Amino acid sequence: MTRTERTGAVDALRSVRHEPGAPRLVALRVASQFGDGMFQAALGGAILFDPQRGGDPAAIAAGFAVLLLPYSLIGPFAARILDRVDRATVLARAGIVKSLLILCATGQLVAGASTTAVLITALAVVGVSRFVLAGLSASLPHVVPVRSLVATNAALVTVGAVVSAVGASVAVLVLGLVGPSDRATALATAVSAVGAVAATLLARGFASGRLGPGAASVSAPTRRVLADWVSGFVAVRRTPSVAAALVGVGAHRVAFGIDTLVMVLVLREGARSSVLPGGVAGFGLTVGAAAAGMFLAALGTPVLLPRLGRTRTVVGALVLATLTQATLVVALVPDLLILAAFLLGFAGQTVKLTADAAMQTDIDDDTRGRVFGVQDTVFNVAFVGAVAGAALVIGTGSIAVDTSAAIVCVVAGVVAYAAAAAIALRIGVRTSRPTTPGAPSPHPHD
Repeated sequence: MTRTERTGAVDALRSVRHEPGAPRLVALRVASQFGDGMFQAALGGAILFDPQRGGDPAAIAAGFAVLLLPYSLIGPFAARILDRVDRATVLARAGIVKSLLILCATGQLVAGASTTAVLITALAVVGVSRFVLAGLSASLPHVVPVRSLVATNAALVTVGAVVSAVGASVAVLVLGLVGPSDRATALATAVSAVGAVAATLLARGFASGRLGPGAASVSAPTRRVLADWVSGFVAVRRTPSVAAALVGVGAHRVAFGIDTLVMVLVLREGARSSVLPGGVAGFGLTVGAAAAGMFLAALGTPVLLPRLGRTRTVVGALVLATLTQATLVVALVPDLLILAAFLLGFAGQTVKLTADAAMQTDIDDDTRGRVFGVQDTVFNVAFVGAVAGAALVIGTGSIAVDTSAAIVCVVAGVVAYAAAAAIALRIGVRTSRPTTPGAPSPHPHD
């Protein structure tokens, strides 16, 4: 690591320790994402692996659609709120709503409610969680200096992902000890509410206006919500560094959706490997491996970005993901899924952190919330669309994995990664080309 890189890392640590509001924002993220990890893993483990609730690929795809797509519909409203209303107030109130929804889901599980009813409540919890994360990302530039933003964001996003994985591991441990059941799931979801309550209390500690936006107005009209949402896409299109990174984010979510469905079906069989256990335990180990890859990305991305630039960083990560998908995932061997999860976790998080850095430095504060809302839409729609497409190819009535069909789906993920790498490279080359001979690049960060 060079002296400049060491200085950047030190500056990032100092900003978290000494910048007003930064330690509180870190604690808020940790508390919120620990609870999110527990809640989502508990429900996922019960619904995907509980014989009483587990379904075929079509049911799994429908479950993910119910959990993720509705937020994409309200995303434009959420993005406008983040750009119009005091973010500290929004985060505090969102924490209260999430706490109540988690307790509601817990009550439903104890009462033995149907999977549909539980998923409807869970979709609201996940939607609020995504909204909170978008608000935290949009607020970060208000508590961290610009010079330390990339390194700090990389650390915070990935620490949040690792903490979420820890929460998921706790939930998986509970399910492993008690067995995937409504009672075990209810216990895990009840404990996860502690994270939402802690996040609410931390958000209430911020002074009004401390987290932006620059010109908050609770009385702003809402009739221009659709126009604001479209303006977020326009801002992405007009900012090549953001567009290239979001193409990579979308491709990763497509491949991740495919791999998630295939992995669940493979782990259900449980007899393909003598090393990786099947069922919810194998699922937990794979999630842990992905989290380890994300942690490595947090350490590597601040070093790679100043040395390679955003375009080369994104393209390099996508090439790594392409090779991993084409060699490890395509084998459909659970033993290799841990290594694949680690490498894809690293590659995907590197692309995500690069996208965050571009949005936080190249997008104006009064538009940033909308652009993060666009990212959330890409995140959810790409994932759910990929799961649904893979379910159709594998067979909607199949419980076990169809090897030939699964390989076709995995190869589609290879194509998605490779195409995204080519598109990102093309965008980077076009925008970095000097307008006149000998002129400097108009986009030095690319």
